[in-house]
Amino acid sequence: MQTPKPLLPDAARRTAAWCGVLLLVTGVVAVAVWLCIVLKTAVTPVLLALLGTALLGPVHRWLTARKVNRSVAAGLTCCVLVAVVGGAGYIVVTALIDTGGQIVDSLKDAGQWIIDHFGIADGANVNDLTDNAKNLFEKFGASAAGGLLSGISLLGSLAATGILTLLLTFFFLRDSDRAANLAHTLAPRGTGDLVEAMGRRAFEAVEGFMRGTTFIALIDAVCITVGLLILGVPGAVGLGALVLVGAYIPYLGAVISGAVAVLVALVDRGFVIALWVLGVVLAVQVLEGHVLQPMIQSRTVQMHPAMIMIALTAGASVAGVLGMLLAVPLCAAVFGVIGELRKDYEASEPGDPPHPGEGPPASPAGA
Repeated sequence: MQTPKPLLPDAARRTAAWCGVLLLVTGVVAVAVWLCIVLKTAVTPVLLALLGTALLGPVHRWLTARKVNRSVAAGLTCCVLVAVVGGAGYIVVTALIDTGGQIVDSLKDAGQWIIDHFGIADGANVNDLTDNAKNLFEKFGASAAGGLLSGISLLGSLAATGILTLLLTFFFLRDSDRAANLAHTLAPRGTGDLVEAMGRRAFEAVEGFMRGTTFIALIDAVCITVGLLILGVPGAVGLGALVLVGAYIPYLGAVISGAVAVLVALVDRGFVIALWVLGVVLAVQVLEGHVLQPMIQSRTVQMHPAMIMIALTAGASVAGVLGMLLAVPLCAAVFGVIGELRKDYEASEPGDPPHPGEGPPASPAGA
């Protein structure tokens, strides 16, 4: 009997199959994002705890390697996390509070200088923007002072998120050795090894990103702060703190913090010093892009800058600043999983799996 001719050519059927796969994946991702938004109160501490575990996981492993009890090691690591995050937060907030007014005034003068010299937006005045910002802060302050219950609710929510994040970090560190067994338990039959490998690859990507970004952020902040202090730019410590925070938002954070430093130098020290500040910022960025990142983050998942910008935009649209901070490590984890799947597919592609009843080929004697 003659085989009926397919209704569609092979290329069209392949295209339709891939479109179906893309629609399915898009639907799953959309549902996952929707669930994360709905359950953000529970999802946010989990994600922050994973980032904290990835950042200080080596400390816990170093302690357990020296025969320290896993619970004690996890508790000590959480203490280190509190000290690091609390200390860094205190330094950054203090620096921004001490020099924030000076930086804002300098940015205001820089904006007015640009308007006056380039004739942008005739009749515009930077004071309007400043007044709007002051009104916003006044409304926020009045709301926080007048609505005491709202303020207490906000503080309580932040405190609960911080405590839950710390507790989850403790449990993630203490029970990390059970993750492999959990992967094998939850995975479908025969896929336990692949699920474990994907989980390890995703966590390694996040771990490498967090450690590398933190180290690079410290170097960038120190170098730019020293350069600004040498050049006598006002608010140098606050600008350095801004660089430290902005480093966790790739590309966009560096551009914004560098532009702020240049504008402050332009108003307070003149055009020549502003050019020197621009040179310092560019030199640090070149050092980061061509030396630090290849050396420090060579083992992590490398993503194209376009993918990073898309991830930042998507994260900002979903969860604002928090989404921008979480977008890149989450994308690194996804790319790690995709890389592991591709490696498994390429490894199984050359030969077909053995038929039922057939064992692996006998190994030569002495192998």
